[in-house]
Amino acid sequence: MQKIRVLLVDDHAVVRQGYRRLIESQDEIEVVGEASDAGSAYHSYKNLTPDVTVVDISMPGRGGIDLVRQLRLYDPEARILMFTMHANASYAEQAFKAGAQGYVTKSSPPEELIGAIKTVYSGRPALCAEINSAIAANRLFHEESALESLSPREFEILRMILDEKTTEEIAEAFSLSPKTVANYHYAIKSKLGVRNDIELVFYCLKQGLATPPVALN
Repeated sequence: MQKIRVLLVDDHAVVRQGYRRLIESQDEIEVVGEASDAGSAYHSYKNLTPDVTVVDISMPGRGGIDLVRQLRLYDPEARILMFTMHANASYAEQAFKAGAQGYVTKSSPPEELIGAIKTVYSGRPALCAEINSAIAANRLFHEESALESLSPREFEILRMILDEKTTEEIAEAFSLSPKTVANYHYAIKSKLGVRNDIELVFYCLKQGLATPPVALN
């Protein structure tokens, strides 16, 4: 029986080891490679041509959503499953916009990850129950969010801004000039209808993309 060949992309080595053991407990799935960031994941994909690539969103430098975009540009048939702590509908929608076929949160039961790998391998979309509910609630109770107007690249840059990365750090991660990053920054604020970075942070707090700082006693 031919096994499903998986590339596992996560910046935490201990986390990768745990999920490797889980995945390889299944006779029909094997992990053929691991990567800790978007750059090494892209090269590993080209060298290994896995059947399914399991990708985290939050990684050093360029995140998982931009990696999805890059992999799909290289291989339009790439099957990619997002596996992340982010249970926010906007993250999932941006991941699918970039070209992912599945989205599972790390708080999901282990069998959901295994089932999603098999589903994505078969060419069908996969959503865990948690994110499926989040997307349904978002569409039922909220007007269309301006976040949907952002491109995957703009969304990734927004994520890095919220992570307090400097313009220079973002430019280096995406191999862009600081001026180009500044232009992206301005476009993001314009699309979201905010005037400055303070309003940008408050907007993202309201949308659940950022968490308020914990007060120290």
